[in-house]
Amino acid sequence: MDSRTGLPVVGMVGAGQLARMTHQAAIALGQSLRVLAAHPDDGAALVAADVQIGAHTDLAALRTFAKACDVVTFDHEHVPEAHIRALAADGVKIFPSADALVYAQDKRRMRERLSELGAPVPRWTPIASPADLTAFGARTGWPLVLKAARGGYDGRGVWVVDSLDAAAEVLASGTELIAEELVTLRRELAVQVARSPFGQVAAYPVVETVQRDGINVEVLAPAPLLPEDLAVEAQKLAIDLATALDVVGLLAVELFETPAGLVVNELAMRPHNSGHWTIEGARTSQFEQHLRAVLDYPLGDTALAAPVVVSANVLGGPPGGMSIDERMHHLFAEDPGARVHLYGKQTRPGRKIGHVTVLGDDLETLRARAARAAWWLREGTHE
Repeated sequence: MDSRTGLPVVGMVGAGQLARMTHQAAIALGQSLRVLAAHPDDGAALVAADVQIGAHTDLAALRTFAKACDVVTFDHEHVPEAHIRALAADGVKIFPSADALVYAQDKRRMRERLSELGAPVPRWTPIASPADLTAFGARTGWPLVLKAARGGYDGRGVWVVDSLDAAAEVLASGTELIAEELVTLRRELAVQVARSPFGQVAAYPVVETVQRDGINVEVLAPAPLLPEDLAVEAQKLAIDLATALDVVGLLAVELFETPAGLVVNELAMRPHNSGHWTIEGARTSQFEQHLRAVLDYPLGDTALAAPVVVSANVLGGPPGGMSIDERMHHLFAEDPGARVHLYGKQTRPGRKIGHVTVLGDDLETLRARAARAAWWLREGTHE
């Protein structure tokens, strides 16, 4: 408990952009998020007042960090399961728990559990040998998808292969793998729900996510032309999963919309890229909602703040040209309504360095504005 404010202290393991934006939300709740950062120049470490430098793989550092927190949560899924269980055994209040977080850490265990729950998932199988892959390909047809069971993100750890020969290098790498059928999809959707220890749940509107090279580049809220019954089905599915898996905090459920219905792709148990639009676009941002949930506060209103919201990721562009400061100057002069969030990262080509959100009534106009702003911040020119 913070002796100055009398408010509980939330600690977040990891200091990337999610922790940075959670810190911003914490300020309005009278807090300064306590952050465990790997490096002093991590995005959240640059802005938070209470920072400990240490590795998320170091149990001693985690224990020291947790001593000054009333509740501990995460901005990524990479803390070892055994360390989370050790903290819980020490009496640390930690959300999500290891029992829940494992389904976001391990794709095989996630697929096993979702299958047990009867959730819609692609046909899949664990892969231990080329023979396993050959047999699975014979059942489902080629091409198919290989996924690393642990550690993949933003398209990393995912391979679409059309033959055993094409998969040979991945199979020989020693990576624990699962294989999934290549789903015929209309588009990708996502829905976020928050759940508190009390058991209260709150669902955000279903959004469409647009991917390019395995990276989410655009989010459309609400998902355009999504039938109401399908939107309700997606929200109910996410709520049911949050309850069944005993998730406390945010749960993001990535979905495929297919001709046969919804299929669960991935789970994340933290604030998520598909929810960045909520900072301006919802009555309660995903970051504030995550804090409310782990603190067991009543959850906030998830309604849209405008009829349509579009968020576009800003990726690092080629070196040289205008400084980011100059680009911001020109962008704000041209589009005063564009809301820019930069993450305090060094720019590298293709790296997510921020996002832009615009609100209004017309979807296509907003998509053009968001894309133009993101391109300008990346390239320093109009597309």
